[in-house]
Amino acid sequence: MAVLSGSLNEQTVRHISQIKHEPKWMLDIRLKAYREYSRLPMPKTYVDLDKLDINNLCFYNAPLASPADRWEAVPDDIKSVYQQIGLPEAEQKYLAGAQAQYNSGMIYERLKEQWQDLGIIFTDTDTAVQKYPKLVKKYFTTVVPYKGNKFAALNTAVWSGGSFIYIPPNVRLPIPLQAYFRINISNLGQFERSLIIVDHDASLQYVEGCTAPIFNTNSLHNSVVEIVVKPRSRMRYTGIQNWSTNVYNIVNSRMRVEQDSVGEWIDGNIGSCITIKCPSVELVGEHAAGNILSLSTATTGQHQDTGGKAIHFAPHTSSTIISKSISSGSGICTYHGKVQIRPTASHAQSSTKCDALLIDHDSVSNTFPHNVVARNDAKISHEASVSRLDRNQLFYLMSRGLDENQASSMLVNGFIDPIVQTLPMEYASELNRLIKLSMKGAIG
Repeated sequence: MAVLSGSLNEQTVRHISQIKHEPKWMLDIRLKAYREYSRLPMPKTYVDLDKLDINNLCFYNAPLASPADRWEAVPDDIKSVYQQIGLPEAEQKYLAGAQAQYNSGMIYERLKEQWQDLGIIFTDTDTAVQKYPKLVKKYFTTVVPYKGNKFAALNTAVWSGGSFIYIPPNVRLPIPLQAYFRINISNLGQFERSLIIVDHDASLQYVEGCTAPIFNTNSLHNSVVEIVVKPRSRMRYTGIQNWSTNVYNIVNSRMRVEQDSVGEWIDGNIGSCITIKCPSVELVGEHAAGNILSLSTATTGQHQDTGGKAIHFAPHTSSTIISKSISSGSGICTYHGKVQIRPTASHAQSSTKCDALLIDHDSVSNTFPHNVVARNDAKISHEASVSRLDRNQLFYLMSRGLDENQASSMLVNGFIDPIVQTLPMEYASELNRLIKLSMKGAIG
């Protein structure tokens, strides 16, 4: 059963919560967020949201059943979608556990027994509300509040699915957990809500992938990711989205990093017609560090508005933001970044580097950095470069026997290498393949 498409109202919000049999405290949060959403105007952005008709979306498409814990129990038509992207094989070879969300609900989730025995929780957020209410209630909306942000408020009002992960103290997970999100009906709003807590002296790698087929009408992916990294821990979140070009991709993702911990975002944006995403790190503990690596590609009909934010609250904190973008055709890549050094953040350090590659004369790159520094002892650097595909380098490579497409691909791969090097081999290969496909016809 799906909640009817049409104008979003309080009854829709109550209906979603009722279907899920949620406790009153979650319904209260949803209703407060809905009222905030209704109050706020559409944000003023550099991207064109005029064609996004929120009131014509399906806000909830119920899963067929509870999530399966083995592939054989997943319906064949859904299973074939994930088999095509190799998720079962990846789970067997490279992952500690995997989830698959199809439209509004998880259809598969499994954590291998050796990690369950250590107390790791890896489930969908709907299940977590029922089984782990104290943990969810303690952290939900504390890292990404809904007030003042229209799309964070929208997600909080109608969220469904998403990953809930808890890593207990002193547990270090050496291989990744992965979730894969799929929109498979037209006019769907997918509003997953992920909440991740890495307790003290622990570590986690998490990989997220997104995709959708092309429909005649637009869909919306509006997600929220909240991450808490406790003292002396490490968290790396890798997200690679390859939405079809009729999906609006609007994401609020933020990580709170405590004392002596490291939080990292690896962010790859290839698909969608519009992306608005700026992963953030809040460095709230002394000697906390945050790293953001962002890669965006835009071809004709695409606008990728991406970047990174680092907010320094505590002394001796450090951050690095590296942004790479590739534009071709009339594609637009826009970097929005912010570094803020609060008065309490003595001896903070931050470095930002933005590199843009333009494939042809119609492609566009914009850069909008924003630094707010309230300390004289802060060390801040910002570098930016824009270049076109070098014809001399192309000629040199072609003179060594490569055709134009091979030579162009080699130059693009060299440009994105700092991002690709951070990924496990299987994900790096997939990213290179996706970028090559997205640039097909533009670089040779």
